[in-house]
Amino acid sequence: MIDWPRVSQLRDEVGASEFDEVVTIFLDEVQEALARLRADTNRDGFERTLHFLKGGALSLGFKTLATLCQDGERQSAQGQSQMVNVAQIFKAFETSCAEFKSGLSNLKGL
Repeated sequence: MIDWPRVSQLRDEVGASEFDEVVTIFLDEVQEALARLRADTNRDGFERTLHFLKGGALSLGFKTLATLCQDGERQSAQGQSQMVNVAQIFKAFETSCAEFKSGLSNLKGL
């Protein structure tokens, strides 16, 4: 679910002192994007929002979330945004956050 080597790479790229801030910004931005998905009942902006979520998820190592967003982005691009399982995306984010937060202490010890 989490690509820990990618997380470690990100921490090395931004520096350990800035890493927590990057994580906080990412999580805040994802929450905003998820709120846009929830509010977009016509699914007009799904492709764009899912693309944004995919990029953020890949940056922070949220593999499962990135895959679901990529699949949803592809469906939306093909005019099948109604096929996107939004509940599954929300669940993947929640599960990824829990795994990320519990595994973060191991990463900081490296």
